[in-house]
Amino acid sequence: MARRIGGAGGGSDPGAGKAGAVVAAGVLAVSLTAGGGLSLGGGASTTVADSAGVNLTRAKSEGRKSARNGDADGAWRRLNMRTLKRTAKPALECVSHSFGQVRDHFVRNPCKSLDRTLFAVGDDRGNVAVVSVAWVGFRNRRDAGEFKKLIDVHGTGDVSPLATPLLGLADIRFSGLNYSSRTDGSTVVIAETESASGQVNRETLDAMADMASWLPR
Repeated sequence: MARRIGGAGGGSDPGAGKAGAVVAAGVLAVSLTAGGGLSLGGGASTTVADSAGVNLTRAKSEGRKSARNGDADGAWRRLNMRTLKRTAKPALECVSHSFGQVRDHFVRNPCKSLDRTLFAVGDDRGNVAVVSVAWVGFRNRRDAGEFKKLIDVHGTGDVSPLATPLLGLADIRFSGLNYSSRTDGSTVVIAETESASGQVNRETLDAMADMASWLPR
């Protein structure tokens, strides 16, 4: 699900008028190396959903169940993909890890906790996506609900995802167009995805964001 359209700059994109992921030139595909890292290769010619014949409606439903149980790999398998690499970092506050109106909101209404994780997820054809998940904790459900109303509008800023170079990838800017969020008590879960290599289509990215938003902290 894409965010509702708001002000200039895009939900996760602080640059004026720029939307979509920005990937360094020359990055065409990513695969696992024998040592567990990521290496660059040739570009894929087919999209994940087209090449694998995935029923996205069914995959999304079953992937949610896996995600709720904390099984990220089980969720990605519904799309014939797997985790290539993952990193996670907690933070003590939210102001320095956000921008736009979202940052202004945190100045007035500080969060209580922030946990972020970042996945590189790929298939056997060189198609790779990055998945960002952030869990933002507040004092109560009301504060969480007010924050969700703000961040769900595209163009209001964002909680900055972890930097993709942490996964050995080129720098990728999240557009906020492949996005899902939900409240879990006094926590807001924010999931965003972007294609990193090959051809991961919009529908698949949306399904991945939906699944990821159900992962527990």
